[in-house]
Amino acid sequence: MVSRSYSNLLELASGESPTFENMNRRIPRIMTVAGLISNVDDDPLESVCSDPSSSSVQRERIIIVANQLPIKAQRKQDGNNKNNWFFSWDENSLLLQLKDGLGDDDIDVIYVGCLKEDVHPNEQDEVSQILLETFKCVPTFLPGDLFTRYYHGFCKQQLWPLFHYMLPLSPDLGGRFNRSLWQAYVSVNKIFADRIMEVINPEDDYVWIHDYHLMVLPTFLRKRFNRVKLGFFLHSPFPSSEIYKTLPIREELLRALLNSDLIGFHTFDYARHFLSCCSRMLGLSYESKRGYIGIEYYGRTVSIKILPVGIHMGQLQSVLSLPKTEEKVSELIEQFSDKGKIMLLGVDDMDIFKGISLKLLAMEQLLIQHPEWHGKVVLVQIANPARGKGKDVKEVQAETKATAMRINERFGKPGYDPVILIEEPLRFYEKVAYYVVAECCLVTAVRDGMNLIPYEYIISRQGTEKLDKVLGLGPSLKKSMLVVSEFIGCSPSLSGAIRVNPWNIDAVADAMDSALEMADSEKQLRHEKHYKYVSTHDVGYWARSFLQDLERTCSDHVRRRWWGIGFGLSFRVVALDPNFKKLSMEHIVSAYKRTKTRAILLDYDGTLMPQVSIDKSPTSNSIKMLNSLCRDENNMVFLVSAKSRKTLAEWFSPCENLGIAAEHGYFLRLKRDAEWETCAPVTDSSWKLIAEPVMKLYTETTDGSTIEDKETALVWCYEDADPDFGSCQAKELLNHLESVLTNEPVTVKSGLNHVEVKPQGVNKGIVAKRLLSSMQGKGMSPDFVLCIGDDRSDEDMFEVITSSGPSMAPRAEVFACTVGRKPSKAKYYLDDTTDIVRMVQGLACVSDQIVLC
Repeated sequence: MVSRSYSNLLELASGESPTFENMNRRIPRIMTVAGLISNVDDDPLESVCSDPSSSSVQRERIIIVANQLPIKAQRKQDGNNKNNWFFSWDENSLLLQLKDGLGDDDIDVIYVGCLKEDVHPNEQDEVSQILLETFKCVPTFLPGDLFTRYYHGFCKQQLWPLFHYMLPLSPDLGGRFNRSLWQAYVSVNKIFADRIMEVINPEDDYVWIHDYHLMVLPTFLRKRFNRVKLGFFLHSPFPSSEIYKTLPIREELLRALLNSDLIGFHTFDYARHFLSCCSRMLGLSYESKRGYIGIEYYGRTVSIKILPVGIHMGQLQSVLSLPKTEEKVSELIEQFSDKGKIMLLGVDDMDIFKGISLKLLAMEQLLIQHPEWHGKVVLVQIANPARGKGKDVKEVQAETKATAMRINERFGKPGYDPVILIEEPLRFYEKVAYYVVAECCLVTAVRDGMNLIPYEYIISRQGTEKLDKVLGLGPSLKKSMLVVSEFIGCSPSLSGAIRVNPWNIDAVADAMDSALEMADSEKQLRHEKHYKYVSTHDVGYWARSFLQDLERTCSDHVRRRWWGIGFGLSFRVVALDPNFKKLSMEHIVSAYKRTKTRAILLDYDGTLMPQVSIDKSPTSNSIKMLNSLCRDENNMVFLVSAKSRKTLAEWFSPCENLGIAAEHGYFLRLKRDAEWETCAPVTDSSWKLIAEPVMKLYTETTDGSTIEDKETALVWCYEDADPDFGSCQAKELLNHLESVLTNEPVTVKSGLNHVEVKPQGVNKGIVAKRLLSSMQGKGMSPDFVLCIGDDRSDEDMFEVITSSGPSMAPRAEVFACTVGRKPSKAKYYLDDTTDIVRMVQGLACVSDQIVLC
């Protein structure tokens, strides 16, 4: 049984009247005319918070969204000269293969995307009905002009070149940022969101978005349904931060992707570049937990998936078994093998990044360096039609033809052309036949997201029993050879291939010669290794693995509270524990007024003073505010900081009654005129003689890093260093210090942009314990406790005050508050230091009134 929203749509598509039960909710309809649409997502009626109890889903359902539907469409005339549409599945579509890999019995799949053919507005309703009823496809219809600006404009002329490391350094190269094309891209993504709205049951359905055409779609969906279970997979490369940051809308795209729950990449390099961009441009860090990489983003963990896509084994094996495939193989054997010729094969799209001309130049170099291959080796280059269009495609076509013609004129002879260029479209079984016969497959793309040609070649070379007879091979003589570019996504998974830099023509030529000269036994071993991987990591394995991770990532959606913040493409959601709430000024002021004995613990850096401030000394307003709190006889106020006692004593000398805890609480004094005490046993600092030289080594090699030498601690700071390199060096330093200080009475901890070595047992929690026990000992058990901090070191204080019931009055008001919405042991939060100062200022005003009274 399908979800309620989907069943409504089916009723409309079939022409049936909706049931009375379904009339109670807004019925979605198929949109048939699309354009630049208004801000429909700002309509309050569209902000849906579905009741989980209203869902009628029994089978798991996934909505797969991509630029194109996996559908072939043809318009034909019947006997009455009337145009009729005929639709069929596109068996070569990855989206359809993905569905087959998942298994029809387990999951309902709905597709949302565009058709390759234009459909007249008058026919769009009928086409929508047919596709929905027959194929469970929801077509997205775009006006021709909008589609051109979106797809051929922004996608193909701006995003696609940039993601393949091509910068628009001059107008001739194209790809210069065009604001109107970007607006068309956003508009189309919004139209896709509206189509999804018509079929989604947000509490139950999973949405899986594919590729760079729809990178801002996650924002529109997340804005409509905060809890939507959303995955995104990028099938293209993701460029390094140096390339990506040239994009004027770089932050908008990153934030949009981060509105997904799971983001998938083919290789670690692509994921690493994305994480680096998030770090450098958004200040976000990531960490790996039990093998899963995640980015903490406003209380949500956005998971990163690294897994290359596979091929559809069943489809390829069925094509290998076709009689016409066998016939084509026999034909090719007669054309090449029977005449003593060895086939090298290239299969590429005709575009600027596939490196076809580099491959041809390498073939030329092979014939120059190794005359013995003249008349024996033939490079068959199958050039698939280009997916884009423009000047660059025409230039590639012209260069490829000219190079092939020149090589054939130089090295060819009657009955032998060293390069055979096939430009006309081939049927899939014909390509498979070429795979079967080719001795070696060459992929020399200069940049490619994945490229499944090597995988198809490996499975084709495994063959079938009938093909083995045609080839004259025994079952144990399977062999294949690959020469692949280092810059394609499948390269890391093919460890038995000869990897090359396609720009190095000599090296590629040498690799081709090595592939030809390699012993059959070695080719067999490499083939077995590749076949084992490719056959077990097929498209089904890839799809199931991605959805399992998506389900795991979304497992806590229901139990968390969600808020949407921000406007436009800056929109994001905050997901928090149900008990974690924003601290209300009215609530805390009310509690402050009705209580008589108060304990107040305040962190400094990042709490009362922004982390980004260069001058960290307190302002006159901060001093005045703290003095107002301290003059109230009912208050015991403590400033708890990691800074040295000398610095804090100097900065807060005007505050006579302010308690100060320095160096994470190792030193403590109750007021200005009191003596400094230690909260931990005095330790020998000889460990500094070991730690400081190590830190100096990392300071010398990490530009922008510094060492802060405190009385009891050493801190290595990398706030002004390159964020990626600084973080990398910090991890290395942490391990280095832990190894050399194993037998010393110290702990090594990392924090925000720093690594610190301090005595064991020293943390801010001991200050909270000391303060509460001291007040209890004086018969002043507090009935109001406020603790505010911003980082990990403050979590120890939060833990103490939320679990120290016996040290407080029976019904004490306890406020553990962190800065920013993030996972914390605190039960309250305020957004930033401005909110913190405003709240503390409010309490100070109440105290001023009490003192005056």
